[in-house]
Amino acid sequence: MARFHELEVTDVRKTIRDAVVVTLKPVNGAAAEFEFTQGQYLTFRRDFDGEELRRSYSICAGKDEGVLQVGIKRVDGGAFSTWANADLKTGDRLEAMPPMGSFFTPLDAGSGKNYLGFAGGSGITPVLSILKTTLAAEPESSFTLVYANKGVNTIMFREELEDLKNLYMGRFNVIHILESDAQEIDLFTGLVTEEKCAQLFEHWIDIESTDTAFICGPEPMMLGIASALRNAGLDDAQIKFELFASAQPGRAKRKASSAEDSRAGNQAQMAITLDGATQTLEVSKDMTVLDAALGNAMDAPYACKAGVCSTCRCRVLEGEVEMVANHALEDYEVEKGYVLSCQAYPVTDNVVVDYDQ
Repeated sequence: MARFHELEVTDVRKTIRDAVVVTLKPVNGAAAEFEFTQGQYLTFRRDFDGEELRRSYSICAGKDEGVLQVGIKRVDGGAFSTWANADLKTGDRLEAMPPMGSFFTPLDAGSGKNYLGFAGGSGITPVLSILKTTLAAEPESSFTLVYANKGVNTIMFREELEDLKNLYMGRFNVIHILESDAQEIDLFTGLVTEEKCAQLFEHWIDIESTDTAFICGPEPMMLGIASALRNAGLDDAQIKFELFASAQPGRAKRKASSAEDSRAGNQAQMAITLDGATQTLEVSKDMTVLDAALGNAMDAPYACKAGVCSTCRCRVLEGEVEMVANHALEDYEVEKGYVLSCQAYPVTDNVVVDYDQ
């Protein structure tokens, strides 16, 4: 089971006014734990006024760059992101879990594929890692990025993207879509909608030759892009998602049950395996698997509690649970019995789950 390790901050660099790139170095012999795959993220924890907060941030470095970096954009009211932008400095230490996430596809040096990426705002961070790694690892492949922002001054990694265009001349192309800043081409102004994507596919992007598309951004934008991609002929296996902000923060609500149903059988016996040890608990069926574990002093992993990341993933071995939201697991993972424990409520009277698989 993944555990928190200390990372030393070796550099903090502003990329735009309200976002920083933080370079990190594993300490205490934990370097091997932080080998990452492009597109993965780190989950950090820190106490703020006596309350532990956990936040996940995507790795923005390429796999072969030899550094570990995350991009952190300040969110209004966000304790962790505000602190990271205002107070984090070189020499500080952070606690983080090893890299997680499946927002990537396997690479092959002999392949010549066409990749398409869509990013909105700070959703560029994992896509940047993916495109840098892909262009370096597959010399015959090309990558087109559609990057949506409010205006020019909010474009994270703008200079780095221009440098990559020069480095991979003819193989890497960037289309900037700006919501409020007018551009020479009208199509490049406004929001990235399903209709705008269809127009891009007509005149600017060779969608028929696209092998894989990556999308990272707010949920409404992602849904529109995914619909346009499907309409253009891509199947679900060719579309990879990474949701960085949920339209409904926190845990989703279960459907209301009647008082009679609640009295009839609202208790479940739940066996939870974590770090090789199993605890059997009597829990309410109105309690998630994660809350049941945390409430019984089990150090179960979690980050967002919104079904957005996959930090709290576990496997259901016996019984049945209801997962009320899932923005992180692939269909094949769900078919194998994996669930997001922050969203999983027991349905049957006996449930057996394993965090170690």
